[in-house]
Amino acid sequence: MVDSREKAINDNIGLVHSLASRFRGRGADYDDLFQAGCVGLIKAVDNFDESKGFAFSTYAVPVIIGEIKRLFRDGGAIKVSRSLKEKSIQVQIIRERFIRKEQREPTLSELSKLSGYDITELSEILNIIAPVVSLSAIIDDESTEMDIPLDESDMLFDRISVKQLLDKLNYKEQCIIKYRYFEGKTQCETAKLLDVSQVQISRKEKAILLKLRELL
Repeated sequence: MVDSREKAINDNIGLVHSLASRFRGRGADYDDLFQAGCVGLIKAVDNFDESKGFAFSTYAVPVIIGEIKRLFRDGGAIKVSRSLKEKSIQVQIIRERFIRKEQREPTLSELSKLSGYDITELSEILNIIAPVVSLSAIIDDESTEMDIPLDESDMLFDRISVKQLLDKLNYKEQCIIKYRYFEGKTQCETAKLLDVSQVQISRKEKAILLKLRELL
């Protein structure tokens, strides 16, 4: 008979595959990503406390992601020299300054001119930045721009936590949060939709936010 620990691990292997897939193409083999994720899953199973009132996935996701990212931080994917790391940090600073000023990503040519590195050396530096400095960095082979999309794996835990918390609210409380924070309605608009006064919405909203903070 399969014990509960082994069953929990087997039942959540799909979660490891899902999270490991988010890190494909960032300097590590998928098998290494999956193996690191499995280490995180085992740690999550061994340390999960169901008395806290949250689903296992809420606890497991950040633990699994943490182990996968450790693979990159510990150099399991690639070895980077100190000088190349220093250059990558310098280029990252230049890039961020450019974005703040121009409100867009710099092209390779612009970044080359600003940093003083030729295109070949800069390309090598950017490929180092991808797995080491920012796990979400991606270089598009058909473009001269460096695209840094939002890494949703870092937000996944927050989304799961919010959903878990909202499920603990009653219907009216969920409606208030939905109207105010997901649909951007004012307190007056929310009051009209729920057929109550604006003062009631204001008081109820404060109470709900306090309740959510305590639950979190």
